[in-house]
Amino acid sequence: MAHVAHKFEHLLQFYRRPDRRKWSAAQLAKATGGVVPRSYVTNLRKGRIENPDYEKLAAIARAMGFPPEVWFEEVLGSGGELDAALHASGVAGKVEHLLTTIRNPTTREPYTNVEVARMSTGVLAEEDVEGIRTGRIADPLVSQVAALAAAFGVPPSYLLDWGKDTSVLDEEVLEALAEKRTGAILRESARLPQRERDIVLGMVR
Repeated sequence: MAHVAHKFEHLLQFYRRPDRRKWSAAQLAKATGGVVPRSYVTNLRKGRIENPDYEKLAAIARAMGFPPEVWFEEVLGSGGELDAALHASGVAGKVEHLLTTIRNPTTREPYTNVEVARMSTGVLAEEDVEGIRTGRIADPLVSQVAALAAAFGVPPSYLLDWGKDTSVLDEEVLEALAEKRTGAILRESARLPQRERDIVLGMVR
């Protein structure tokens, strides 16, 4: 199977652990019950295994929470699965794509709105997730976008519309705004007159 190492890197980036961190070789070895040794995972990532064993690939898929057949979808080898999500229609389309693609590794089912809200550590309510998914909230707050991205382990820019000017929203800013208090500070300071915002900025600095 061509480009297995490249494909594996995409899968590791897209299908993350419940805490949204990437799987390590040791963690995958443990999650597969030893079916896939740590050294095998490492060699697979480094491209040293050109013809991997199907049972081992299936064990990795089960541990990470994706269908085993994804390994054999050649489009994913060139980043097609990620590209499809990136070009989905607006934030709602991208969020829906994430929810239908990334499964809960414990239940093997798609994440519910309640679970996503819980994963956002209080930034999003269940109603917020539902509203963003359905498009009712067509222009979510930056803090909400950042929280959704953090919940699924993707860059915040992944969920932003390409047509918008997002040059001022670098990764550091977006990640900071995912924190509940930081987002609250932004919302409150935005209501202040310019002079008072300058005072607040001076205090923070």
